[in-house]
Amino acid sequence: MTAPKAHERVTIVTVSYNSLTMLSGMLNSLDAGQPVVIVENGPNDHAEVAALAAQCGARPIINDQNEGFGPACNRGAAVATTEFLLFLNPDTRLDGGALSALVAAADTFPHTVAFNPMLTDERGKSGFKRRSVLLPKSAWMKREEPSEPTVVPVLSGAAFFVRRADFEAVGGFDPRIFLYHEDDDLALRLRAERGGLMVVPAAKVMHAAGQSTKRSPAIAALKAFHMGRSRVYTVRKHGVAYGRTRALTQGMLAAIAPDAWLSSRRRAKSWSFLKGVLAELRSPTPLDTAYERPK
Repeated sequence: MTAPKAHERVTIVTVSYNSLTMLSGMLNSLDAGQPVVIVENGPNDHAEVAALAAQCGARPIINDQNEGFGPACNRGAAVATTEFLLFLNPDTRLDGGALSALVAAADTFPHTVAFNPMLTDERGKSGFKRRSVLLPKSAWMKREEPSEPTVVPVLSGAAFFVRRADFEAVGGFDPRIFLYHEDDDLALRLRAERGGLMVVPAAKVMHAAGQSTKRSPAIAALKAFHMGRSRVYTVRKHGVAYGRTRALTQGMLAAIAPDAWLSSRRRAKSWSFLKGVLAELRSPTPLDTAYERPK
């Protein structure tokens, strides 16, 4: 019996929200026959996403409303049957061999449960996530770029590669986090409960950061509001000292900063972050994360 190829062992889960222009490019970077689940969270592109999924053999899941990034990822993961999951932003492109390098690293390091590729921007500059507001500065990594698979303290959700059994064992993404910091939270729970985290330099993924959705003041405000709420919720969940005070201070300083008034988009982003912080402080989200995975 022939052993499955690397890409056959992985299901790619991607969440689309007004992401059609970027989504097609990401799908074109994948190997033929790659298992893919597209979860459509946007209100306008249902038919187009379904047609695109049919063209590339992906499985579409069309949500009636935007339920948030983490919950949508959970919904996509719930229909996967492969050994591994790769949560991949629509504004990414897989370099040739990236998936094989991730699978090889997982086979080489069986006690490591989740991985990041090396992310590169559109100019070719590479980097990886080495710190988080949910971690003390003493746990942050130095700026030196590793040349070999290296243990890291946290992972980026732009290209989050994880063993499906471990993802399911910790309950997946916290469904109470609508957007932002859900990757930090998941990575830290995986590390605490299941095993190590690692970056794999041989795996390259181009990430055009911030381009998964169309840029506008309304979209900036939506994202910033949920960033503010998620910041307060996650620092409270992870017991970060003075985390809520720092979030409030950051929001207030950003709202009154002179550059916040240079553009409507920047102004919307600054004020909405502060509104999100205040909303979560006034009405804290319950921390109990017990829930059933979506069917």
